[in-house]
Amino acid sequence: MHVTVNDMVQKDYKYERTEQPGKNFDPEFKPDLTPAQMLELGVFGGKYMTDCQDEFPEDWFKNAKLNHETHDANLNFFEINASQPRSEWLRKGWIHPDDPRGWFQWYCRYYMGRRHTDDARQIRRWKMMRRHAGQIKANCRVGDLACRRRQRQALLHWAYDSRKI
Repeated sequence: MHVTVNDMVQKDYKYERTEQPGKNFDPEFKPDLTPAQMLELGVFGGKYMTDCQDEFPEDWFKNAKLNHETHDANLNFFEINASQPRSEWLRKGWIHPDDPRGWFQWYCRYYMGRRHTDDARQIRRWKMMRRHAGQIKANCRVGDLACRRRQRQALLHWAYDSRKI
């Protein structure tokens, strides 16, 4: 399936979905949460996906916690800001031109079936986030969601279900 994107960030960007949604992931990439689950739980202060909903399934946004006006940390599951500004993402070279919104945009497109030359790098970045889960396990009682809330929220941003740690 061919997709053409026209939103506030990308104009006439085209890509192809070659896999079925949610299927045939790289064997090393095993996210706990789907993009829809992440949006429903509350990630990125609700601002992240407000202008690109036409690209993704309508049901992803049915219960999504979104704010069309501004980033609102209270919409995050842990009600804390765990994001860095996009300027920092750019400074660190984390942004691929095809996914100018960053990792989550890449994940949404990957989940929907796009396969891309940047997949291996993004999966490596996802795997590196596991260290935060290890820190929560080492420093918090199981189920103590008040412990290390910023790290837990950051893990949610990367499709790790930190509520289970």
